[in-house]
Amino acid sequence: MKKLTTALSASVLALTLSVSGAHAQTVKDFLAQVMAKWTAPYEPFQLIDNIYYVGTDGLAIYVIKTSGGLILMDTGVPQSTGMIKDHIKKLGFKEGDIKLILNTHAHFDHTGGFAEIKKDTSAQLIAGERDKPLLEQGTYPGDEQNRDIGFPPVKVDRTVKDGDKVTLGDTTLTAYATPGHSPGCTSWSMTVKDGGQDRNVLFFCSGTVALNKLVGQPTHAGIVDDYRATYAKVKAMKIDVFLGPHPEVYGMQAKRAAMKDGAPNPFVKPGENVTYVSALEQDFDKQLAKQTAALQKQ
Repeated sequence: MKKLTTALSASVLALTLSVSGAHAQTVKDFLAQVMAKWTAPYEPFQLIDNIYYVGTDGLAIYVIKTSGGLILMDTGVPQSTGMIKDHIKKLGFKEGDIKLILNTHAHFDHTGGFAEIKKDTSAQLIAGERDKPLLEQGTYPGDEQNRDIGFPPVKVDRTVKDGDKVTLGDTTLTAYATPGHSPGCTSWSMTVKDGGQDRNVLFFCSGTVALNKLVGQPTHAGIVDDYRATYAKVKAMKIDVFLGPHPEVYGMQAKRAAMKDGAPNPFVKPGENVTYVSALEQDFDKQLAKQTAALQKQ
């Protein structure tokens, strides 16, 4: 897990800048490196119980089947929306059965298909309260003018705060405010059945620094305290199945390859959230120190 965390952080945290003049070019360079993986196909599959993976090779997107229809968790970049729709159909579902769309955070790589799918299905979009303005503007927090990381604006039908519940049919998810990565970053939990046992699932929003400025003129007020509170909250959770917005967060590909009929589900790994977030916290401290040092030299 440490290896996976380091690999993910190395690519994403490289975006964190202390020299604003290099910002736009760095974003372009980063996108050139990751877009191929973010738009590469990955075979959809049943992850556990009523949770299905319909994402790409580099962006994790989920469908939750309920007795009242489908819940879609996040989308990808706009270029992959057609692929996501095909994945949903390949699993035997209908796009029109999507009744709710849940968002973890308002970043372009997880929101790019919202407007199109919402228009096609009339599904309700639910997101963290502090991310509503970003979703409706189609912008990245603190970088509203950068079109490279913008996305089609979309109307938010309902906002949630910490502890709010969302129910569709026989399935209920609980929202947890886990800000830092975005102001309204929201993690979602639910319970699934696994061999007759109840398992706690967490769709973790994210906790990397990414493009965020932590010092000087921070991306959003209180960002450092937000990150620290999020790390503490998620580490304290009792989680059996830890999922995230990118496959690398939880070693999706390796676990998928290990799935076998009659064998324990490899996605059940109690305590994985503690290991992953502890490593994230260490990376955050390094980035905070780096940005602080850079600011002091100016």
